[in-house]
This record gives sequence, structure tokens and C-alpha cells, in this order.
Amino acid sequence: MRYSVAIFRLKSHEEWQEDVLCQELADQGVEMFESSEDGTELRAYAPSVKVIGYRLSVIGNDWAELVGIEECPDEDWNAEWEKENEEKEYDLGGQTLRIRPKCAFGAGHHETTSMLLRALTAKGEWRKAKVLDNGCGTGILGIAAALLGAEKVVATDIDDKAVRNTEENAALNGVEAKMDIRLGDTPPEGEYDLIMSNIHRNILIAQMPLYARYIKPGGEVWLSGFLRGDTPAIREAAEREGLQVKQEQERNEWILLQLYRPLTA
Repeated sequence: MRYSVAIFRLKSHEEWQEDVLCQELADQGVEMFESSEDGTELRAYAPSVKVIGYRLSVIGNDWAELVGIEECPDEDWNAEWEKENEEKEYDLGGQTLRIRPKCAFGAGHHETTSMLLRALTAKGEWRKAKVLDNGCGTGILGIAAALLGAEKVVATDIDDKAVRNTEENAALNGVEAKMDIRLGDTPPEGEYDLIMSNIHRNILIAQMPLYARYIKPGGEVWLSGFLRGDTPAIREAAEREGLQVKQEQERNEWILLQLYRPLTA
């Protein structure tokens, strides 16, 4: 597959503004970002067939100027990214989680992923639970749940590379027998004790009826991948579906919203 890189020239801006831009671009198919050390340039990589959407993302931005779109050399640029992002280990309170990231999303360093990992570890015991990791990336969250005792983990992503990476990381951690890893853009139907979805706010809102339908009474829905300003809309969508807020966490304006379905209506 051919890849292109969109090059943005950045003027003075807040960190959260760049986060929003990257979030919008990721929703349009961007698979990796590179920022210059001085903060004046952002390079966004995606399959060439998707780059037309870049222009839509920067309309109205007076601090981010799209200065060019170039074809990447005929080489495995993602392999170069992998060289700089070697196997990582995470402590799950006595369990060791190992991840070999082959895509930028779900490598564990982003605020949203780290908050979800911490919440999983804090809960501690997931024995016999059935878990959905929706938008799994490297598989880090679903694999963590499996290591912490989940009986079955369904992991899904729209990117076939993410699905393959999740399969590899599940085997690396010895939990492949617990994992049902699928390619698709809609959460698989089922009855889950925990649903985790770390994706774009618009997708979270659109899929909220499915989360509410699939979560067991007393089960929890953990949502992240959005900023503080998006929280009211997501809360409203959850309340419409009968989901209630258990806890809200924030790190650098990124939010983790933990919802639950009451045992009785």
C-alpha cells in the first residue's frame, strides 16, 4: 500500500489544539504523527487514498497551515517507527504486560491509554468477566484485562494492521486462547461485563446505543479518546441510553468517563 504524508506548518498554539487536530486526522485515517523538536511542523502519515480528507480538517485553523502532501518513498516507513518503539513492559500490579507496537495507537504512552490501564489495574480482579476492547490498536487494553483474569476478551479494530498486531501481542503474553480478535467498524454483539472504547467522540456518541444494549446490568462502559470540551455531549448521549456516570478522570484535558448500567431500571 502506498502512503502519503501531509505536512503542516504550526504557528504559536496550545498543546490541546494540536491534540484536537491529531484526533480529527486520526478519525480520517491517519496512522502516524511526527512532530518537529521545535514544535513548528507536524507530519501526518496515511494511505494515499485517504489524504484528500486532510484539507477538510484545517479549515478555520489560523495556527495550522497545510503546506504540502507528498508521496512517501517506496519503503516500509512504519518499520522505521517500530525501530524507535521497541517492546515495552507495563506493571499491572504484579502481572507484567508486554507490547510490541506496530501502530502508533495503543502503544501505552498516550494519556487516554494510560488512564485506562490504571483503571484496569486498580479494579484488580476481572475473573470470569467478558470484556470488549473496541478500537483495540495494539491490543494493550484487552490483553491487560485478560492478564488480570478476564475469561473472554473480544477485541476489534477497523485497521487490519492493528488486528494483526493485537494477535501478535496476545501470543506474546500467552493469552491468545482468551482473545477473539476481529476486523470491523461496529462493536460485535454480545453481553459484556466491561466495554472499553478509546476512540473519537463522534464514534462514541454514534455507538452509545450499542454499548447500552450490550453491557450487562451492573456492568461498566469506559470511554476515552476525547477532550474535556466533548464531555457534555458524551454524557448526554449516555444518559439517553440509561447509562449513569460512575467516575470521571482527567489528564492534560483528556477524559476517561466510567459509566455503568444500573441493576434495575
